[in-house]
Amino acid sequence: MSLLVVGLSHRSAPVSVLERAALTRETQARLVHDTLAAEPATEAAVLATCNRIELYADVDKFHAGVAELSTLLARHSGVSLEELTPYLYVHYEDRAVHHLFSVACGLDSMVVGEGQILGQIKDALALGQELHTAGRLLNDLFQQALRVGKRAHSETGIDKAGQSLVTFGLERLASGAPVADWVAGKRALVIGAGSMSSLAAATLARAGAAHVAIANRTLERARRLAQILTEPGGPGTAGFTASAVEMTAVAEELALADIVVSCTGATGLVLTVEAVRDALAARPAAADVTLALLDLAMPRDIDAAVHRLEGQGTRLVDIETLAEASADAPMAADVDQVRSIVSDEVAAFGAAQRAAHITPTVVALRTMAADVVAGEIARLNGRLPDLDDKQRAEITQTVRRVVDKLLHAPTVRVKELASTPGGAGYADALRELFDLDPQAVAAVSRADTRADRHNTARESA
Repeated sequence: MSLLVVGLSHRSAPVSVLERAALTRETQARLVHDTLAAEPATEAAVLATCNRIELYADVDKFHAGVAELSTLLARHSGVSLEELTPYLYVHYEDRAVHHLFSVACGLDSMVVGEGQILGQIKDALALGQELHTAGRLLNDLFQQALRVGKRAHSETGIDKAGQSLVTFGLERLASGAPVADWVAGKRALVIGAGSMSSLAAATLARAGAAHVAIANRTLERARRLAQILTEPGGPGTAGFTASAVEMTAVAEELALADIVVSCTGATGLVLTVEAVRDALAARPAAADVTLALLDLAMPRDIDAAVHRLEGQGTRLVDIETLAEASADAPMAADVDQVRSIVSDEVAAFGAAQRAAHITPTVVALRTMAADVVAGEIARLNGRLPDLDDKQRAEITQTVRRVVDKLLHAPTVRVKELASTPGGAGYADALRELFDLDPQAVAAVSRADTRADRHNTARESA
């Protein structure tokens, strides 16, 4: 395994750098294609969220891989390599696996234990599969990361250690009051209809908001989300209503809202400080509720200058605010249990990968043995043409049993040895001892890879 990850996150870089380095889906696609075009990489996938950008690749040269991946990240993010380098981190082989598994469990999140990262890892894998840049290693890695993350959430209380960014942000806005009490009866505006915005709308409805208006560039998506929120058995409490509005109606809705949550994929500001100031001026004279704004987008949707309006009836919580607040968040005791799960899963993944490395060699050996048996039986048939079918079948079965018994112990043992650290050399020894054709081994590997991709695609469908 020659897995390499180069990235930056809220732990290594200031929000201002993360904001500038944010990648659109189109840019992510170009990044992984260019990574494959680079000499050191044979597979590539990118995990891009509001607080991390990580490029994963299967490389044949460590130093060349680090240099190439770092250069590509800088080129596609638009941040110069010189400026980006101090904030980059690098993980290789088992450490790279450990890092992704920790990320999947929420241990590396801004809010420890949040579960949104699992959906983002799934999206990263789906993009790699769609573009055919994720091969056997990355498919195995990301699929296993999803399983490890789900295991951590089901077997431990890691969810209690933190919440989603939405809940955490609402807690900051509520200033210590219970979120349900603070939200109850308020009118909210959610800008965007993606996964994070949908979670925000559902959280507000569940917490007791009176009405949620959803603004989105594609009105149909906003209408669908509003419908889901108000369906029987939906998250809304008694009397809850929801509506979909055009983006052109945001200014009008802003003047009516008590709470605004914005999370879009826009590259520019969605709400300027002037727009917020105008909304405050347009609010009914009797309104005495502070306009609370939560910006979960990266790059930001809401002008940071809105912070300066806090004395004028508004309050803004954004990714930067959340990063500062989460630094002092308490860690739950379950975190240690999750770390133990991650360590066990990393060891199991490494062993499985090392064992899988030798499987094509073992298959090629058994195929060669079967060919030898077939050749000798054919030769025997020529020498003893008078054998009846029963005798011929018995001889054939006996020869096959002898070969299978001779190969059983060494092939089982070599798989066990190959699963240990440094066990990759046993595959080379087996090829050398039995003079196996390297092309035959490679053909088995290619067949396995095609089968894995087919099974993965079928599981993801």
